[in-house]
Amino acid sequence: MSRDDDKQHKSNRSGNRRQHQGKPPQRKTITSVKGGQLPKWVRDEIIRSTPKDRREPALSHLSKAMELFADERYPAAAAELRSAKKLSPRSATVRELLGLSAYRSGQWEEGLRELRTFRRLTGDLIHYPVEMDCLRGLGRTEDVIKAWERLQGYEISATINHEARVVYASFLLDQGRPRDAWPVIKPGRLVASPTQGELRRWYVAARVAMEAGDKDAARRLVAALDEQDTDFEGVEELRKQLI
Repeated sequence: MSRDDDKQHKSNRSGNRRQHQGKPPQRKTITSVKGGQLPKWVRDEIIRSTPKDRREPALSHLSKAMELFADERYPAAAAELRSAKKLSPRSATVRELLGLSAYRSGQWEEGLRELRTFRRLTGDLIHYPVEMDCLRGLGRTEDVIKAWERLQGYEISATINHEARVVYASFLLDQGRPRDAWPVIKPGRLVASPTQGELRRWYVAARVAMEAGDKDAARRLVAALDEQDTDFEGVEELRKQLI
């Protein structure tokens, strides 16, 4: 999700790269875990990747971080995760949550570094759009473009596709290029039961249509969002512009 849209919906490139053959690897994500006791798959991952004498302190820091993350206390979660990282630097779970906590704290460089490490450890592209958004936050224009182009060579899920399009279209809006952004973000059929990723795409598409001067398209998209009772704070501003 993009930096802009993260405010509305809190819930996600160096070295050798290879194109995925077949479906991308499936992996549970730390963002699906609520605060409290660590699930077995998280404990198992720490045990596999951490020296025995460091496991319990690493698990303690991670448990605290997950509770803080669930409460949207991202800087505090990042502090716990930096301690966990020192104890368990090869834990994909630690690197993933640290990357997301840093990202949501506006620490783009750290977020990018940690999510790249997570991707290298797991081969999972789930947070690639967040990497793109970190590059966007850092003002690395050419790298955002290259990251988007590189993504076209991968087989990706619908979720990753929607999020990447949200980020790249938002980037193009930053560049004052709404007409270039429209082919990227233009949604297909406005389904009756959209996913959160589709809703974010509709919202950014409405912004792009408005900036491109296509009020009819913007009006249809805002109406579709209204039917879903979404809480994107930018929708109200779009409504005012459509009057």
